[in-house]
Amino acid sequence: MNKALSPYVNRDLSWVEFNRRVLEEAQDQDNPLLERAKFLAIVSSNLDEFMSVRVAGIQDQMKAGYTKRDFTGYSPAGLWKRLMKRTDLMVADQYRTYREVLRGLSKEGICFRQIDELNAQQLKAVDDYFLDIVFPVLTPMAVDQSRPFPLLHTKELYLSVLLGRENMPDEEEPFFAIVQVPSILSRFIQLPNRVNSKKNEFLLLEELIERHISTLFNGYTTIAVDPFRVTRNADLTLNEEGAEDLLEEIEKELRRRRWGLPVRLEYGKGMHPYALQMLNEELEQGENVFEIDGPLDLSFLMKFAFAVPGYDNLRFERIESVYPHEFDEDDMFSVIRQEDVLLYHPYESFDAVTDFVTDAAHDPDVLAIKMTLYRVSGQSALVQALAMAAESGKQVTVVLELKARFDEERNIAWARQLEKAGCHVVYGLVGLKTHAKIILVVRREQGMLRRYVHVGTGNYNDSTAKLYTDIGLFTSHPIIGADASALFNEVTGYSSPYEWKAFGVAPTDLKDKLFDLIDREKKHAAAGKPAHIIAKMNSLSNQEMIDKLYEASQAGVRIELIVRGVCCLRPGVPGQSENIRVISIVDRFLEHSRIMYFNNGGDEELFLSSADWMTRNLTRRIELLCPVFDAKLRNTLMNVLKLNLDDNRKARELQSDGSYESVRNDEPALRSQFAAKNIRKWKSYR
Repeated sequence: MNKALSPYVNRDLSWVEFNRRVLEEAQDQDNPLLERAKFLAIVSSNLDEFMSVRVAGIQDQMKAGYTKRDFTGYSPAGLWKRLMKRTDLMVADQYRTYREVLRGLSKEGICFRQIDELNAQQLKAVDDYFLDIVFPVLTPMAVDQSRPFPLLHTKELYLSVLLGRENMPDEEEPFFAIVQVPSILSRFIQLPNRVNSKKNEFLLLEELIERHISTLFNGYTTIAVDPFRVTRNADLTLNEEGAEDLLEEIEKELRRRRWGLPVRLEYGKGMHPYALQMLNEELEQGENVFEIDGPLDLSFLMKFAFAVPGYDNLRFERIESVYPHEFDEDDMFSVIRQEDVLLYHPYESFDAVTDFVTDAAHDPDVLAIKMTLYRVSGQSALVQALAMAAESGKQVTVVLELKARFDEERNIAWARQLEKAGCHVVYGLVGLKTHAKIILVVRREQGMLRRYVHVGTGNYNDSTAKLYTDIGLFTSHPIIGADASALFNEVTGYSSPYEWKAFGVAPTDLKDKLFDLIDREKKHAAAGKPAHIIAKMNSLSNQEMIDKLYEASQAGVRIELIVRGVCCLRPGVPGQSENIRVISIVDRFLEHSRIMYFNNGGDEELFLSSADWMTRNLTRRIELLCPVFDAKLRNTLMNVLKLNLDDNRKARELQSDGSYESVRNDEPALRSQFAAKNIRKWKSYR
């Protein structure tokens, strides 16, 4: 099959293009230097997850002898080869950018030094630091007949050490040992200032350990010390139906994850051939090896960018989240009773969501609080409020997703804390992740019960709410309240399929609802009425959804898609998708909101959703699509979408060959995330 003629872009190759767009932010000289360093860190973190999940899955297929091509035309082996080639090129580009950023930082007075560049005062300081802080936590691990190869933890940094003894014959193999660079300590060490110098100088921890490696191996001579790193398969394989206790089953699987098969070996440039041979024989990586020309794992740059004191000129201008003015005077429940309220994070503070739950916990008229939790911060005020509500006698139900990838351990701890406080904790339905973002508060008012609902596009996480763009809706609309109650009943109990009045809910009917909305636009186009779809999401990869959009394009529907990450749809192909435009925005904040607009012949409808248009979201998760009924709020959401669509500084447009090109035009410069900080511009009804 000629892949160039495939109607679809491969999901994993599209992901590589997304991570390259992140790298382009590190390369953008208009971005402040410390922000460019942070983008380099994000590239590394993204690639770690991609390798441990997506590439690991492809390698599993190859080992199983699976040769069937996917709907984009790739076999596992063919895709793997192409991914490795593109990834190798991207990593090389990443480290070229790293050296460029370091040169820029050095000119600004922020320098990373090598050991041989340190003066006597600095050497004494780092030597004392090694003896007092580093040495006590190091563990040398020899590998020989009596001591087997140690377990190498995924994504941890290690040093391979080759050792010799006095008068050892040349033909005798060197002794081999491993030392883990302790992740509990800072990867970078600030050096004392030089005399008459204001420069901030730093040394990497692994270089300090290498300087003192002989202290760990008395009586031996050091032949070579080289850094390396292993990435393991991190996918959980759960037998949910056979599990008597899902929490215990996930804890067991997390322990197994430590032994996941290696999927990548990274090592420092110029590694001693014998050390590399030892690692290859043990890890059996074959071609899955990457020689890195620079420090391994640049994710440390994220903490570094925050840790360097001062230098505000090398960071983005601080944006202070404002508390939504709707809640300035009256209590939240009286405000939401009178009107729906829309929030745009991080420009508006997530504290309003926390206050909503906290007020409900304190309010004697609140009888019940129900909430979904997917990814929660380490110090969550929301969890504390839920626990307090349960302890005060309220009915508190928490649908807590234990299978949120890489947050499993944290969520297990929260589950235990909530259960101890008296909350009813539900782990969702067998085989499905609960990804919907919804809070339901039931309140007694004048002898009747009223439901208050919050629906969001992002996680209930106060940390990521400062870094992601997301939308939240507060409403007491009775139809949404009734649907919210029905949703929790279906998740927590036994309920017959519910006929949703407002919601679209995956996996039962969300896809069908979206298809109906798209088909309605096709009918409007056929009747000569306005037909227009705008959809903003993180990823688009479901084949049926793409085919449905192709049908709409061919019927004359104008389609504009804002897809931050993976997009398997090919826009601009004559006879297939010439009416479809796709842009991606990668900028200071992670674009995370999911917003859908349907013109409906002029009777416009807008929706918020937790779901991307991926197969997993539409068929294997509990997801939510919620309409926005208030006309003023619909206008607000349209302003958000228009800001994105008009972006001509950070938007990249997807080409029909799968590549992306920066959007440049003669319109006034517009960087949507910077324009959005003017709250009055997008909340235009004020």
